[in-house]
Amino acid sequence: MKHLSSEAVVEATERWLRDFVVVLDLCPFARFPLEAGRIAFTVSVARDTERLTEDLLEAIYSLEQKPDIETTLLIHPYVLAEFDGYLNYLDTAEAIMAHLGYEGIFQLASFHPDYRFDGEPSDAPANFTNRSPYPMLHLLREASLTQAIDAYPDIDEVPQRNIHKMRELGLEGIKAKLNGIV
Repeated sequence: MKHLSSEAVVEATERWLRDFVVVLDLCPFARFPLEAGRIAFTVSVARDTERLTEDLLEAIYSLEQKPDIETTLLIHPYVLAEFDGYLNYLDTAEAIMAHLGYEGIFQLASFHPDYRFDGEPSDAPANFTNRSPYPMLHLLREASLTQAIDAYPDIDEVPQRNIHKMRELGLEGIKAKLNGIV
C-alpha cells in the first residue's frame, strides 16, 4: 500500500464518521463526542502487529491521561488489511488490555473496510454497519458507554435496526452514500 498522509487518513475517517455513521444514526452515541471534539483520531504507521501493539498501548495510556477525550480511533492503514488477520489481532488486543488491568475501564469496538459478520456473504449490506475506510480499533471508556446505554431506550434494538437500515439502502444505495466520503 502506498503511503498516505496522516491528515488524509484522519479526514477520510472523520467524513465517514460524520457523513455515514452519524447521518445514518448507526451509533446513537457518536454525534456528541464528534461535535464536541472529544474523539482522538490517532493514525498508526505500523507495518507489523508488534508496532501496532506499541501504538495501541500508547493510545490506551493517552486516553487514560486525558479525561476530556471520550474515545479514541486508532486507525492503522498499513497493517491487518486482511479481515481474518484483523479479527485474530482483535482477540490479542483484548487479551493485552485484560492482562494490563483495563478490562472494565476501556472496551474495544472493531471497524474494518472488509468487515463481515459471521455467516454473511462479503457483499451483504449488513456488513457496512462496521465497515470503515481503514482498519481501526475503537477504544471506548466503559463507564461512559454504560452511562449512555443506560440512558438510551431500547439499546438492544440498535444492531437489528442498523442491519435493517443497511438492507433497505441496499448495496447500491450504500455505495452511493459512501461515494465521495471515502
